Amino acid sequence: MPYRRLPNTDSARLRAFKKAIEMRKEIPPFRLAFSMKTLVKIQAFLPLFENAISHQRQTMVNQSEKAKVNQETTRKARLYLTHFLKVMNMAIMRGELPAETRSFYGIASDDSTLPSLTTENELVAWGKRIIDGEEYRIRKGNSPVSNPTIAVVKVRYEKFLETRNHYKTIYRRNTECVNRTSEMRQEADELIALLWNEIEASFSSLPEEEKRDSCEKYGLAYVFRKNEIPRQDLSPTLFGAEQEKQ
Repeated sequence: MPYRRLPNTDSARLRAFKKAIEMRKEIPPFRLAFSMKTLVKIQAFLPLFENAISHQRQTMVNQSEKAKVNQETTRKARLYLTHFLKVMNMAIMRGELPAETRSFYGIASDDSTLPSLTTENELVAWGKRIIDGEEYRIRKGNSPVSNPTIAVVKVRYEKFLETRNHYKTIYRRNTECVNRTSEMRQEADELIALLWNEIEASFSSLPEEEKRDSCEKYGLAYVFRKNEIPRQDLSPTLFGAEQEKQ
């Protein structure tokens, strides 16, 4: 015997609500298989749920776009800081700068190893250290490192900080949006269960197959188990052949 299956995607949830509203337009209130109280709840909840879903989708698209921008500015900042340190090390090797130059950036004078700039936090910390150190070194009258100059490095670094902070704000907002929508999904599932329970109760006196036929007209979905053979004339349900993603 087939069993009832509640919607498990946003599209299916929306169809369940819209089917109930559609049946209200086709059938007089006194003949509806569900209560007016439930209908009022659906009519109040549906636009809020639709807006939440739409907002979440747009927020996720926006986050994806900003993530690409953030990745690129991070790559550029890392590249320029790395090149700056490499040029400084080569100038020391050529004798154009003293080994003590490294100490201005918080690096041991005898250490030509480049600091790790793998993570964003490392990039933030070392970027500030290198920029502040080079600007201080120049103010002391020392020759600046060039190609790239610290001014160019600073532009890339500050752009990285700007996009990083902006992306973190978007990410936080998206997380809040996802959490709100998740809460609304739970509310939607409870409301659909209430609606479908009322519909099934209205047709409870009918034979099982006739009851299912009547319920399916209201959008209820019934699924046959693997070892069962479905009726050839089974009405289309809310669920298609493929599961939709939320």
